[in-house]
Amino acid sequence: MVRTKVRYICQQCGYESAMQLGRCPNCGTFSSFTEEVTTPQSDKQSAIPNDNIKAELLKDIELDKNTRITTSLSEFDRVLGGGLVQGSLILLAGDPGIGKSTLLLQTAGKLSGNDNKVLYVSAEESANQVKLRADRLGLKLNDNFFIYPQTSFEAIRSTVSEINPKLVIIDSIQAIYTQEVQTTAGSISQIRECCNFLMQIAKTKNITFIIVGHVTKEGSIAGPKVLEHMVDTVIQFEGDKNSDYRILRAIKNRFGNTSEVGIFEMQTEGLKEVKNPSELFLKEYSQAQAAGTAIIVTNEGSRPLLVEIQALVGATPYPSPRRVATGVDYNRLLQIIAVMEKRIGLSLSNKDVYLNVIGGMEIDEPAADLGIALAITGCARDISIKPDTAIIGEIGLSGEIRGVSNIEKRITEAQNLGFKNVIIPASNTIQGKFNINLIPVKKITDALTCAFV
Repeated sequence: MVRTKVRYICQQCGYESAMQLGRCPNCGTFSSFTEEVTTPQSDKQSAIPNDNIKAELLKDIELDKNTRITTSLSEFDRVLGGGLVQGSLILLAGDPGIGKSTLLLQTAGKLSGNDNKVLYVSAEESANQVKLRADRLGLKLNDNFFIYPQTSFEAIRSTVSEINPKLVIIDSIQAIYTQEVQTTAGSISQIRECCNFLMQIAKTKNITFIIVGHVTKEGSIAGPKVLEHMVDTVIQFEGDKNSDYRILRAIKNRFGNTSEVGIFEMQTEGLKEVKNPSELFLKEYSQAQAAGTAIIVTNEGSRPLLVEIQALVGATPYPSPRRVATGVDYNRLLQIIAVMEKRIGLSLSNKDVYLNVIGGMEIDEPAADLGIALAITGCARDISIKPDTAIIGEIGLSGEIRGVSNIEKRITEAQNLGFKNVIIPASNTIQGKFNINLIPVKKITDALTCAFV
């Protein structure tokens, strides 16, 4: 008689317990434990070794020139690090309705047009529903594009062996189940085991897999945390559903830079690449800037971006003034305010401070410090920054302006967009000549002297 093992697993974080618990001691979620029954056979089958793989010397391995496959979507390729790496496992996550299936369907259509076999496994939609979307997107379908509405992993594995495609898209991993785990689809155990089997297929047969993952209401990727460790690349698809713009961001990438972003615009015929995102973020920018507005040059991976920052400073009748930061780190804002109060005597202890990055961009680098400080100072004193002026610089606790990386690329981007002045740290060494007025500053007091009208 086969002995079964009963365990209770938290469906939020994967914490295992021998008994039912009302609240998870790991993540604190209430009523998240479900009963899962396993057998010794299923545990053994999940770790079958592949005897066809032999150890070899690293120096004897020759790389194929076609290791990467370009998707023909330059923004997607940028985030991936240059294209899809053969034999890799990619996790794409995002809010419902953000455009994950649309992006992958467009990618599959372009790849299949370049003589690459693509298998699109639709676990949540029928073949007719996928065909309706493909027609709406205007995809040119051919003999290399296969659609397979299936939720059984065993059936998917058999079809992959039969077709032998270059790319397999699983939409989504939460809807796939394997018979070797006696739980419902979407459970922690099902997601973990299905992802493990997909990884084995990807590495042994050199097939690229893109799996779609759901997100929780807190914004994290649903399923066990080990899911993010198992895959080679984790990509987050972000954006407000009330806005037309979407941001593709790499959270983890074993084959490229994790700070790269790709920007798309959602249109009726699908996602359109935004070639110059700086123009997008400055679309409503006016040279006659109002007090409290500053243009900074931030860096996302290897791409410089010009972004507009707005600050609002007003008196408050309450003893504890509010500090609201949208698009920047809250603690960073508090640090900048403290430096301004101490080093330039700007009194903000009885004023509310609101800071917003236009366009929904998230800025997490210190090169935006000086722009934030000047925007807050301009609004507090009701003075405007000089027209056509971009700002670059990190602020130290003693009020000094510290150097930043990729200064030449930032200056070039500001110059290409027609800006005439750039305030930069004096400690940065500039290589080459620019047709733009460079204003080096050492202290925040120097920046105040030359920034305002």
